[in-house]
Amino acid sequence: MSFLGGGSSSKSNEDIKTALLQQIQQEQAMNNARALIGKINENCFDACVPAPGASLSSKENACLSSCMDKYINMWNAVSRSYMHRMNEERKKMGGDVGSLTM
Repeated sequence: MSFLGGGSSSKSNEDIKTALLQQIQQEQAMNNARALIGKINENCFDACVPAPGASLSSKENACLSSCMDKYINMWNAVSRSYMHRMNEERKKMGGDVGSLTM
């Protein structure tokens, strides 16, 4: 799909803007997922596996699972709160009041 192509495209500027915004949102979501995975690896592994070996013990496995669940739940709560606040700010500024999505 060429957004900057020649005159043969029948898409309006608004359609192009919408498509670009959706692509940027998808890329941001992927970056957020990568960051989440990196933070989980960094924090949960360090907390749950004091002496890495060839395999995980059942205690280490349970610790990692619990840590990841907590970390993801907290990430989701913070994300929801952030998106709510961004929507409120957009409303105050008189912008498009359509809600932002994750």
